[in-house]
Amino acid sequence: QVQLVESGGGLVQPGGSLRLSCAASVSIFSINAMGWYRQAPGKQRELVAEITSGGSTNYADSAKGRFTISNDNAKNTVYLQMNSLKPEDTAVYYCNAELRVRGDPLRVRDYWGQGTQVTVSS
Repeated sequence: QVQLVESGGGLVQPGGSLRLSCAASVSIFSINAMGWYRQAPGKQRELVAEITSGGSTNYADSAKGRFTISNDNAKNTVYLQMNSLKPEDTAVYYCNAELRVRGDPLRVRDYWGQGTQVTVSS
């Protein structure tokens, strides 16, 4: 069973930084892409940033210039470095992975982490 385990959320003051991590558990055949989404109260879940196994990245306009997504393919892990945080970045951040599992490598599956709270407040 594939699991995505997130860490790194918390409370930070405006202008501060946080680094989120998400590690995918074993039984993975290959990963197409991993990414971070967020959902603020009363709003829809939205893409923050995503990265393919080859290193191609895509960022939401709100994240460009402040957030950096990176990955470690050997560890099946994705990171989100968030700098210059603003109160409007407050949300639950979810890790997502598009991957193939061992035993069924022809099927691409979509997995989500449990979410980690990021609160930006003074």
